[in-house]
Amino acid sequence: MSTYSQNDPSIALYMHAGSGNHGCEAIVDSLTRLLTGKDSGGKNAGLSAPGKIRLVSCRADEDQKYLPGKIRERLDIVSERRLEDHPAAHVFYYALRKVTKDYESYLRYRLKAAGSPKLAVSIGGDNYCYDSMIGDCMLANGMFKKKGAKTVLLGCSVEPSLLKPENRALIHDLKRYDLILARESITCDALKEALGESDKLRLVPDPAFTLPADIQGVPEDIRDRLKSAIERGGTAGLNLSPLAGEYAKNPGALTESFRALIQRLLDTTDMDIALIPHVVWENNDDRKVLSNLAGMFEGQPRVYMVPDLPAEQLKGVISQCRFFIGARTHATIAAYSSLVPTLVLGYSVKAKGIAKDLFGTDEGYVLPVQSLEDPGQLTQAAAWLMEKEEEIRQCLSKVMPEYTARASEAAQLLRRCLNE
Repeated sequence: MSTYSQNDPSIALYMHAGSGNHGCEAIVDSLTRLLTGKDSGGKNAGLSAPGKIRLVSCRADEDQKYLPGKIRERLDIVSERRLEDHPAAHVFYYALRKVTKDYESYLRYRLKAAGSPKLAVSIGGDNYCYDSMIGDCMLANGMFKKKGAKTVLLGCSVEPSLLKPENRALIHDLKRYDLILARESITCDALKEALGESDKLRLVPDPAFTLPADIQGVPEDIRDRLKSAIERGGTAGLNLSPLAGEYAKNPGALTESFRALIQRLLDTTDMDIALIPHVVWENNDDRKVLSNLAGMFEGQPRVYMVPDLPAEQLKGVISQCRFFIGARTHATIAAYSSLVPTLVLGYSVKAKGIAKDLFGTDEGYVLPVQSLEDPGQLTQAAAWLMEKEEEIRQCLSKVMPEYTARASEAAQLLRRCLNE
């Protein structure tokens, strides 16, 4: 039975880690635009009024800092409650779970600010890829269902190996969602096999493919560098993350691979090399590994760091690159959707699935970090990308209009689920 009241939002977006991960920011930004824009009939969707969409954030201060003002105006941004910030509550809920086995109690505390929405949308797309996150995702789904909300898993990627029949608790949890939007076909096919054919499951690309690129908001000195580089062969955009290093067999080989690639680009081309961070959390900060790379080329004017910027401006920078090589999924989504030939340093199903859906294969487009041992592998993969530059760009120009149109369908499906 629903406990919804007039003080509750129509839609609550939850499992949002904060906009210091600019991929998370891109999802919130693009999805909010889609939900608060016109519906398929050209009418206002009715979700732009204050309080209709509530963003429950792990780091609300980051959302206030990075999200554009016109997006913040359409959202009610509230903070999750963190037990580590409240020692007494931490002890209480630990004891409560021990005694009563009410494991959802912590999620009720953590997500209290969500209220009792009509529609609860989990926007942490790849949370089901990580063992440390699955438990909280399952508990939150159950909690919202008990409040009478419809629940949606949006933009998800799930490792097929997790969807084995013996993993009954996970299968049961996924079946409870009223709608699952898989963002790539490998996940969608695995979910179909695990859950059976269902109209609850749809293949819908990540909404971040529709994110606008804001080049005018980029600092003037960076804009000038990107513009002047076009006359000398363009810019190669590079992104590397600490997370990719955790998946690599030899993290040192990963750094050495990027060093060797940069040196090859300096020796054989006139391109600039822009090092572009996409996540800036203290414990998972792209700037740390990229600064290390930049330090290897200190005094080389063609190698430079792009500063931390909001997602739309980062996409503006990436859109001006001739090539892009990156580890962060949403940095590569920004490149793909800007028609920039892209090589992904992948470590999970999402990289392979997105490339397969765009190009018909992931071969050549995704280099698994787990297999990266010889620094020459990355240089060879980049050489292939450059050789196929025009072919890849033409392919992206053909598939992207239809692909982004399908990404926009997320809003229509959410509205339908809300109103049924």
